[in-house]
Amino acid sequence: MRIMGLDVGSRTVGVAISDALGWTAQGIETIKIHEESFEFGLERIDELVKEHNVTEFVVGFPKNMNNSIGPRAEASEQYAKLLTEKYHFPVTLWDERLTTMAAERMLIDADVSRKKRKLVIDKMAAVMILQGYLDRKNR
Repeated sequence: MRIMGLDVGSRTVGVAISDALGWTAQGIETIKIHEESFEFGLERIDELVKEHNVTEFVVGFPKNMNNSIGPRAEASEQYAKLLTEKYHFPVTLWDERLTTMAAERMLIDADVSRKKRKLVIDKMAAVMILQGYLDRKNR
């Protein structure tokens, strides 16, 4: 039984998965989506859910710095609702403020090129979202 962490954007969804014990998060992939065309990558999510025996989701919830909810947070709420309706698993919205910036800083510090950073940034953000959730859950 594993937990899937998702960093939902308008063009991609970063995916991370917990280990079997629920202690660590590993990046899996970045799924291309097209929000405006209502293509949310759920077919690939479904494959990953089955492959990794997922029983719970954590979706990044990008609140504004003043704690208000903007358009991206509303989009994450809608994505979480789609997951709930499709899977009937627990879905937690996890405050992800600054995770993408932190992931980018980590990749810059590791001297990853701009081109390569673009390919993995969403997956790294998903790892940070899920790891934050796991750390809080396992206290």
